[in-house]
Amino acid sequence: MISALNRLVDLVEEGLTGDFDVKDVARRLGTTEYHLRRMFSSLAGMPLSEYVRRRRMTVAAADVVRGEQDLLSVAVRYGYGSTEAFGRAFRAVHGAGPGEVRRAGGPLRTQPQLRFRLIVEGSERMDTRIVEHPGFRLVGHTVRVPLVHHGINPHIRQHITALPAEEHLRLKALGDTEPAGLLAVSDDLDPDRAEGSELTYLHGVAVSPDTPVPGGFEIIKVPAGRWVVIRTAGPHPQTLQKTWATTATEWFPSNPWRLRPGPEIVAVLEHTDDFSTATCELWLPVEPA
Repeated sequence: MISALNRLVDLVEEGLTGDFDVKDVARRLGTTEYHLRRMFSSLAGMPLSEYVRRRRMTVAAADVVRGEQDLLSVAVRYGYGSTEAFGRAFRAVHGAGPGEVRRAGGPLRTQPQLRFRLIVEGSERMDTRIVEHPGFRLVGHTVRVPLVHHGINPHIRQHITALPAEEHLRLKALGDTEPAGLLAVSDDLDPDRAEGSELTYLHGVAVSPDTPVPGGFEIIKVPAGRWVVIRTAGPHPQTLQKTWATTATEWFPSNPWRLRPGPEIVAVLEHTDDFSTATCELWLPVEPA
């Protein structure tokens, strides 16, 4: 995977002045767009699309400063159909428009070319298992919320606390298959996992395909497939979020599996009254790499 990410970076450089097709690149690298985008964003700390934009604007800045071409020609060279669209992208990266930079020579903010290296320290043992699970359904209450990478997501907390206490008990009684107990489900995630991008959050349970489901619930159908199940214990949600990062830096590069599209599920097995500490299982859909 590390080799594939470094080759991806090389291909980004080759495509700065043309179309960059992530799906085609993933196919050439023997992986999937879904997995490639997720691993890149986890390890680089930014979405792949943002990295491409920053690199394009870094290289485009040299053409702007040299002044050998008009700004429309520079815009077209880097894949923009108008000076307005190019100017917005340029300003988002450099903090100033191309016209200002051409006159003053700056300010310029450079995005260096990335290079990935794997350092597996093995300091933290990961308690994992691979599960082959038949198709099931996730049943509960859904809401669209922005993605928050660190700390508690206030939108999710508001959604859960707004549910009556008896609703949690009704849901828990309905669940009849793994993952067990009340679940925190993230679905329909942005491929790049950009901070603030929207996802569908479901507070609910897992039920078998033939289990009767009362009215008033939303349902997410989950096809049969394999899952990596990772057990975590400690301060919540910090331990869970740290474990997610560790899967990208250590587990996936060291194991012959890759992510596949599907919901990401957190089963809370035990927790303190104030939820400051919890034991959880993180369920991620995977397939052979």
